[in-house]
Amino acid sequence: MQHGGAPASLIAWAVERMPMREPMHVARMTLDLIRPVPVAPLEIKIDVQRDGRKIQVCNVTLLHEGVACVRATVLKIRQAETELPDLVIDEQVTLPGPEQGRESRIRFTDYEQFAGGVTLRSVRGSFGELGPGAVWFRAHRQIIEGEPITPLMRAAMTGDFCNGVSAVLDFNEWIFINADLTISLSRMPVGEWILLDAQTWLGDHGAGLAFAKLGDERGYFGRAIQSLVIERRPK
Repeated sequence: MQHGGAPASLIAWAVERMPMREPMHVARMTLDLIRPVPVAPLEIKIDVQRDGRKIQVCNVTLLHEGVACVRATVLKIRQAETELPDLVIDEQVTLPGPEQGRESRIRFTDYEQFAGGVTLRSVRGSFGELGPGAVWFRAHRQIIEGEPITPLMRAAMTGDFCNGVSAVLDFNEWIFINADLTISLSRMPVGEWILLDAQTWLGDHGAGLAFAKLGDERGYFGRAIQSLVIERRPK
């Protein structure tokens, strides 16, 4: 199966190309990962639920051989030039930038190649280390052949790493995969590097939450949250 960042960015690519009555930007994406997404041909179906002047709501389904793997809901909000008071600014990122981070690697299976297209720079903790973490991500491999990676695609794929960056259980002994992913954006990110400033909370009945602030060179611009399924790894 594929890492969730790949189908998340694929869905982002698809909804950005949909026709709209007014110029809009994606404010929220919620994905239910109902089945593993195979490394195989996939089909995308989009159903517009509301197409108004201020918002557009879409249902997106990603299928393999006619069977749904991912169901998503996407909310778009009208783009409008708004003069805000000078005191309204982005929350600034106080962590070091990617150029000061430590190189980090993602541990995936040999046949899952998505991680090979992402560069990581850790500035607090690291991928696979226990505890809250903050890692800068830069995707450098195309998701759609011949097309650039858009800012929304970068945010979507980065958001699905919350549980790995902020793990609180040993990966060798526990499984803590996410059953969904929600990304909420106040604006689109700028630049190629996106910061995932992540934390995990665990409940006592097999569920948990992994969540993060998303930032860039300008400041924080969004949040990501995942619902986790917690279980011991089979021996």
